[in-house]
Amino acid sequence: MIEFKKVSKVYPGGTIGLKNIDLTIYPGEFVVIVGLSGAGKSTLLRSINRLHEISSGEILVDGKAITAAGGRELREMRRGIGMIFQSFNLVKRSSVLRNVLAGRVGYHSTLRTLFGLFPKHDLELAFGALQRVNMLEKAYIRADQLSGGQQQRVSIARALAQEAKIILADEPVASLDPLTTRQVMDDLKRINREMGITTVVNLHFIDLAREYATRIIGIRAGELVFDGTVAEATDEVLSAIYGRPVSEAERLGGAIDEES
Repeated sequence: MIEFKKVSKVYPGGTIGLKNIDLTIYPGEFVVIVGLSGAGKSTLLRSINRLHEISSGEILVDGKAITAAGGRELREMRRGIGMIFQSFNLVKRSSVLRNVLAGRVGYHSTLRTLFGLFPKHDLELAFGALQRVNMLEKAYIRADQLSGGQQQRVSIARALAQEAKIILADEPVASLDPLTTRQVMDDLKRINREMGITTVVNLHFIDLAREYATRIIGIRAGELVFDGTVAEATDEVLSAIYGRPVSEAERLGGAIDEES
């Protein structure tokens, strides 16, 4: 469970990132966050694992305040939270397997991981994760030889090898073509359904949100303005989230890139 309690974020210069957010995400949900670029989606997502620090309030993960954690406790809490980035965040010159094993770094000493001394259990986890995203045959290929969609599936495998209980995905398909987008979203949804991993995804694509989410959250100018089921996320509701009517192109997958 992820709980936001009166969470606000104010950036230097006074820009409001989040404003008094109260929100609970339950175990096993597939939550999609929608809103304009600059609305606060990434700030909300990245505050869960403290890639962004909040200004006030509290965020709890499984009942523990990650916003108050430090040192070893914070490292242990982050081990349970996998992160998937729009830019894949892979070491391009390293093999696919080595990139997936990076998900195990939080479990070992710096010296062990520096020399790639991963135990058999870690290798089994890595190979199993690659098999789950249909990338096992690419294990020994360099990451920079893969397509964008394949790289994103490697990043999903890395989160699985990490044994994450929560997966955060920040615009994971924004740079992918429509076919590859479906493949990546199918992987995320299947993993969510089969493994019960709580999944929180930022998306620009409205139809994808409606197709894959079990719940949709709308953010506008740092405020939570909608929290409901897919059926409740009507065109009228989405227009309120975005502050204007949503075009046909946007519903079908066009990126909404205005600033809020």
